[in-house]
Amino acid sequence: MQTRRTFLTTTGAAAILSATATIGLQPAVAEAMAVGQQRQDLDPKGQAVTSPTLFAQTSKEKYAYRRFGKKGGIPLLLLQHFIGTLDNWDPALTSALATEHDVILFDNAGIGKSSGSVPTTVAAMAQHALAFLDALQIPSCDVLGFSLGGAVAQQMVLDRPTVFRKIILAGTSPRGGEDVMRLDKPSVGKYFQDPNLKGYQILQKIFFTPSAKSQAAGQAFIDRLMLRGADRDPVSGPEIAQAQMAAFREWDQPHGERFAELKAIQQPTLVVNGVDDQLIAIKNSYALVENLPDATLLVYPDSGHGAIFQWHEAFARQANLFLASKSESAAY
Repeated sequence: MQTRRTFLTTTGAAAILSATATIGLQPAVAEAMAVGQQRQDLDPKGQAVTSPTLFAQTSKEKYAYRRFGKKGGIPLLLLQHFIGTLDNWDPALTSALATEHDVILFDNAGIGKSSGSVPTTVAAMAQHALAFLDALQIPSCDVLGFSLGGAVAQQMVLDRPTVFRKIILAGTSPRGGEDVMRLDKPSVGKYFQDPNLKGYQILQKIFFTPSAKSQAAGQAFIDRLMLRGADRDPVSGPEIAQAQMAAFREWDQPHGERFAELKAIQQPTLVVNGVDDQLIAIKNSYALVENLPDATLLVYPDSGHGAIFQWHEAFARQANLFLASKSESAAY
C-alpha cells in the first residue's frame, strides 16, 4: 500500500504537466495549443501571453518571473500551485487582474527557469519568495496564493507581516489542515490510473467537477494555457513533485495548538474555493475563515480545485473589488 501511495503522490502527480514538456509530445496537448493560438480572443489584452520571462538574481538563487499590468500601484504577487509554473496561470484571469494591478508571477527555487533545488518545506519556500521581493525592492505588496502557493503566502505573512497589505487565499489550507493533496484517495487516484488520460487531460479531471458544464470550463482553461507559444517554462518532473509533496506533508503538522498561528495574521483576507474541491477539501477554507481574525469566504458552485479558473471572470471582479476596497476589514 505504501508503494502505491508513493507512486501516486510523486510520479503520478507529475504526469499532470508532462504534456507541456515539448509540443507534440502528446497529441491532445498539441491540438490544444493549436486551438489556443488561433483563439487570441481568449486573452484579448495579451499581457499574460506576451510578457517576457525576467530574472532576479539574489544571494540565494536566480528567480524567473513575469511582470505586467497597471503600474504605479501596490504590486500583486501570485504564488502558484503544486508543480505549477508561470505557464499554469490562466491568462484570462491574470490579464483581468492586470487591468487594475501590477501583477507579478513568480517561479520559486527549482521551478521553471529558476535556479536551485525545490525546498521540501513551506517555510523554506517562503524565504525564497521573500528574497525575491527584496531583489525587486518591493517594500509592500498584496499576495494571491493558490493551493501550495496559499500555504507559502501564509508563511510569508507570518515571517514578515509588514510587507503585506491584503491577502487572497485560493484552494488552500492552514497548517494542520485535513484532506490535503491525498492523491491516492479514489476520487482523485482513479484519474492517474486511467491509461486513457494523459497530461492536461488529468489536470482537467482533477481541477474541475465531473459535470458537463465544469468539464467544458476545464477544456476552455486548457485552451487558454496553450495561448503562449514561445518562452515557456520547462515542465515539472517527478523530483519536483516529490519535494513539494514533502512540503505538503510537513505543512500537515501543526505547530503547537492547531490553527493558533492564524491569529497572528491581521491583514484583511479573502478566502476562495470551489464547493467540491477534491485536492484540498473545502473544510480547510472554513478553518481559515474561522481562525483568521479578519477573513471573508467566497465559494463557487459546481467547481473544484480550479474554481478561480472556471469562474475566472467572476473571481477577477471580486478580487479587484476586494483589493481596491477602502474598508479596513475583509468585508469589502
